[in-house]
Amino acid sequence: MSKSLKRVKAALEDAGIAIDVVEMSEGTRTAADAARACGCEIDQIAKSIIFRGESSGHVVLFLTAGGNQVDAVKASALAGETLGKADAKLIRAETGFAIGGVSPVGLTSPVRAFYDARLLEFEEVWAAAGTPRHVFPAPPADLIRICGAVPGDFT
Repeated sequence: MSKSLKRVKAALEDAGIAIDVVEMSEGTRTAADAARACGCEIDQIAKSIIFRGESSGHVVLFLTAGGNQVDAVKASALAGETLGKADAKLIRAETGFAIGGVSPVGLTSPVRAFYDARLLEFEEVWAAAGTPRHVFPAPPADLIRICGAVPGDFT
């Protein structure tokens, strides 16, 4: 089992969430792929979108419904700084995850996080579990609580 997957499982257990992580035979790198693999609506996929703060140099996480796109202007206003593309090296350094498997839980460092209210319209959403092939289902309120995200209008 990868270190990333172990961290996600530990974070869920530490939060008191009894959830089984699921390994998919198909990749789950995109929201559409994940929705097909999980048998759910695309908006039930909780995407972890990472930007780099231009002033702070740190990553900012936007947890959004799979069918939504993060608007960079709205996201920058919400974050209070211009946001740019985070490269793979920065994402790995600040979250502990590789692109394609970034989980909103089990990060190696605390990050500022915002969530899309659309996620709360579902009883269950699916999120990456630290690898491109692992996902987990969770009530959205629990997922948001664990990752410490605050609401924001960024789509």
